[in-house]
Amino acid sequence: MAQKGVQLDQETFSCSICLDLLKDPVTTPCGHNYCMNCIKSHWDGEDHKTSHSCPQCRQTFTPRPVLLKNNLLADLLEELKKTGLQAAPADHCYSGAEDVACDFCTGRKLKAIKSCLMCLVSYCDQHLQPHYEVPQLKKHKLVEPSKKLQENICSRHDEVMKIFCRTDQQLICYLCLMEEHKGHDTVSAAAERTERQKKLEGSRLNIQQRIQDREKDVQLLQQQAEAINLSADKAVEDSEKIFTELIRLLEKRSSDVKQQVRSQQKSEVSRVKELQEKLEQEITELKRKDAELKKLSHTEDHNQFLHNYPSLSALSQSTSSIHIRPLSCFEDVTSAVSEVRDKLQDVLREKWTNVSLTGTQVDVLLPQPEPKTRADFLKYSCDITLDPNTTNTHLSLSEGNRKATSLRKKQSYSSHPDRFTEPYQVLSRESLTGRCYWEVMFNGDGVNIAVAYKNISRAWGWFQCVFGLNDKSWALRYEKNSYSFWYNNVQTLISGPESSRVGVYLDHSAGILSFYRVSETMTLLHRVQTTFTQPLYAGLRLSCYGASAELCKLK
Repeated sequence: MAQKGVQLDQETFSCSICLDLLKDPVTTPCGHNYCMNCIKSHWDGEDHKTSHSCPQCRQTFTPRPVLLKNNLLADLLEELKKTGLQAAPADHCYSGAEDVACDFCTGRKLKAIKSCLMCLVSYCDQHLQPHYEVPQLKKHKLVEPSKKLQENICSRHDEVMKIFCRTDQQLICYLCLMEEHKGHDTVSAAAERTERQKKLEGSRLNIQQRIQDREKDVQLLQQQAEAINLSADKAVEDSEKIFTELIRLLEKRSSDVKQQVRSQQKSEVSRVKELQEKLEQEITELKRKDAELKKLSHTEDHNQFLHNYPSLSALSQSTSSIHIRPLSCFEDVTSAVSEVRDKLQDVLREKWTNVSLTGTQVDVLLPQPEPKTRADFLKYSCDITLDPNTTNTHLSLSEGNRKATSLRKKQSYSSHPDRFTEPYQVLSRESLTGRCYWEVMFNGDGVNIAVAYKNISRAWGWFQCVFGLNDKSWALRYEKNSYSFWYNNVQTLISGPESSRVGVYLDHSAGILSFYRVSETMTLLHRVQTTFTQPLYAGLRLSCYGASAELCKLK
């Protein structure tokens, strides 16, 4: 009986819920079999209903049936397992609409795991086994499952297309080669694949390089965004501190003015009160005198009137007349404070305009194309002068601090922490950001045209100070009628036409530094692509006595 069961479709003994062999089989009143846990879980999800149904035939039961293990079916399954019956393939093993189906399977087809380019057939794992065991089939080319195998068959001759016609740029079969493609430039499909594979790899390398470049750009933009956030946060924090100090100062000045006004108010009121009391005393005395005189004037006895008159006529000296001045002292205070307010408003309005103009535009775009002609470069020209405080004592500045000349005799410069003590070099006074262009005209040998960070060393260590020998400076060097570029003590030789005038183009945010031989066409000598983390300063180094270099006036 077990042998007969083995010949049955394996799905007969599978649970229609989990698609696996039945475990602890139970039978519903309608006669369908399920795993006990599967049907219980299914009905548990229907507890909100008044009746329960069979997942297969949808017959309903009220109340919920009490199911017991089907021991006969369970024993049968155990016997069938011993005789070789395996679990039915899980549902995900069968091919769906998007899958490639096995061409050998009958009934419900399994997914193909390989396609054969020789057989032009797709196979599931079971039907593929002969290709691994039969010697002749082992030579066949197996590929990932494909629905397009028939595209390898010639539609005219029903033959496999193994030849590529380069003349017509299409795959053909050997019969096509003998007919309409006779005399054409043809190769095997494999040879054409090899040739195009090389081109494909080249394209991939190009794409991968572009991906790397764009990833670097994205990283630079991310760094730029972080730098913007940090700079903005610091600006807000510093501004709040400054405005807090300004408010505190204004409050202090307000308190001082208030205290001064109140003190003056108290003093003036006290003086007025004192004068008022004197006047009131004088009024009292005058009224008393007036009463005495009135009484005397009514005396009828002439002798008595004449006798008392001399003593009543004498009056104390009267207080000077009072002249009330306009209360202008406090108005003067108001006027002075108003003047301060107006001046402060003007200063804030002017400075705020500058803040708005310089602080709201941040260049985070990808590098812009470099100018081509000298006229285009001159649009970005900047006025640069040399900083005397950074000048080595063997350099003499002239032409309004634009020209540096190397001398044997030391110059009498005052001591300054920014001065270069060993290399004969100098930095510009102005910092360089954004897009800038300047030109240097030089004479002599050993001339270095450079840019550097302000924090480059001035006195400690030759390699830390000299332009191009560290990671804080970049230098184009002219020596013995040839150019070379230096950065971090790495030399790059440059082949280019000689010129006593070199143009320097800087796009700080894009990380581009370029040196040009100045002419109408601007011949590029060397370009650097990097990331600048600080403002840059133009630099000149003259390593030979008598050499000179000048920052040209371009405006």
